[in-house]
Amino acid sequence: MIEKVLAHQHEPSSGSNEFQYDLQKTEDCEKTPSYFSASNNLNQEDIETNHIQDGTVRGLSARHIQMISLGGAIGTGLFLSSGSNVAEAGPAGALIAYCVVGFMVYCIMTCLGEMATFMPVSGSFNHYATRFVEPSLGFALVTIATELAAAATIIKFWKEVLPDAAWSAIFLVLTVAVNFLSVRIYGELEYWFAMIKIVIVIVFIIIGILVTTGAVGGNTIGFDYWNNPGAFNNGAEGTISVLLAAGFSFQGTEVVGITAGEAKNPTKTVPRAIRNTFWRILIFYICTIFLIGMCIPYTNEDLLNEDGGPGTASFTLVFQLAGIGVGAHVINAIVLTSVLSALNSSMYTTSRTLMGLARDNNAPAFLGRVNKYGSPFWAVCFSSIVGFACVFASIYSAEQAFEWFLSITAVSGFISWAGISAVHIRFRRAYTRQGRSIQDLPYKAIGYPFSGLFATILCILIILGQGYGAFSPQFDAVTFVTNYIGIVPFFLCYVGHKLITRKRLIPLEEVDFETGRVTRFDIERDNEQDEKLPRWKRIVAWII
Repeated sequence: MIEKVLAHQHEPSSGSNEFQYDLQKTEDCEKTPSYFSASNNLNQEDIETNHIQDGTVRGLSARHIQMISLGGAIGTGLFLSSGSNVAEAGPAGALIAYCVVGFMVYCIMTCLGEMATFMPVSGSFNHYATRFVEPSLGFALVTIATELAAAATIIKFWKEVLPDAAWSAIFLVLTVAVNFLSVRIYGELEYWFAMIKIVIVIVFIIIGILVTTGAVGGNTIGFDYWNNPGAFNNGAEGTISVLLAAGFSFQGTEVVGITAGEAKNPTKTVPRAIRNTFWRILIFYICTIFLIGMCIPYTNEDLLNEDGGPGTASFTLVFQLAGIGVGAHVINAIVLTSVLSALNSSMYTTSRTLMGLARDNNAPAFLGRVNKYGSPFWAVCFSSIVGFACVFASIYSAEQAFEWFLSITAVSGFISWAGISAVHIRFRRAYTRQGRSIQDLPYKAIGYPFSGLFATILCILIILGQGYGAFSPQFDAVTFVTNYIGIVPFFLCYVGHKLITRKRLIPLEEVDFETGRVTRFDIERDNEQDEKLPRWKRIVAWII
């Protein structure tokens, strides 16, 4: 009765039929049966069991979300592959490629941020594809992680103490154990992993500036290497090839959308993390690529880093110019940290994705069960299957195992990116078709619909073009299969699910915008919590 009175007091005076947020508490709203429930006559127990967030814990604070989004933007590709990209396209060509891909990633993140802020659920873009397009697409947008195979090869840089398979098994057991516990443990680990990566990148930027200005190293470089040997290498083909490689380096930034389902105040923390993505890309990637091209000529043979190790990584080369001899060991330690962080995040995102699929009736129901810590333990176990595959493959060869799995992972990442931006376009179409007001969205993506279209088209072009080397100078069947094998799982999952379930494309008028969404109560509560923070904390949160 009280809730009815409160709702009556907040009714708009005008006769507008535009969408208004429900003022009931979150729990009441979230108990509404989903559009995808098998029956509309579910009892209370069934509703709670099938609820997309039932049993999970919102244990990720604002600092966790901020650092997870920061760390997700810094992967092993930045430390090991950035130099080879400069060698391939030249300093200006590589810079252009990273700017284009960086803007694409920013567009994708704003699209994801709009949906994740309005509907902060576990499973994220898979759930959104199921909800706003069709269940088969949500089932097919699944990414996998293969960082386990890389960890063993990195440790061998120092000394081969244990076989590759043994290291892979150790890291896998530790990662599974962490993901069995509270999400807060995951958040704390990622907080410190991200802190380490951020510090080393900032140190590199400072050292790079000192080297190119002549403060250290003995001579002023400036733009000398842009004039001789030049700003571009291999013409347009070189820039395009780096465009493909740069995309792999950015993968992982979308993890912040997955964490929205377990964030304490998602209407404030997620938009803040998304907005700052632009500055992170600018500082961590654009500045880094720019300084590498300033400090090292693209004709330097070590810049290619053909062995893929830290000894000739671009960061190491710049440290050596500054007289820091232990640079290779520092970079190897940072890369190991980055790989373990990526492994931990991938286990988290995959398990939450499987939980979301189960609660969308796209996967077995047992995968949606959680333990007393709020962790989907069966989904974590199922996610580790790929890890065990990496362990067994490591027995044969860790390097080859990583190469096999990397192709599938990289392509599936681009497919997910294309799916995020495409699903957002349909989200907006359905939202406006049902007479809802865009002004009621807690966060709005930039440049709709052009940002989503740009990201979708560019991702598709990258997926199709990343294997162009298989056709030149002559067709290579092995290279062709290696480059495009990652597309196969998506089509197998989509077609197989479509044939088995026979579920249709959801009409725009029937898209469910109620189950699991935030309410006006949530927004006001998050605003109050944010206002209680000291001013200096709000300033720090805005900066990072």
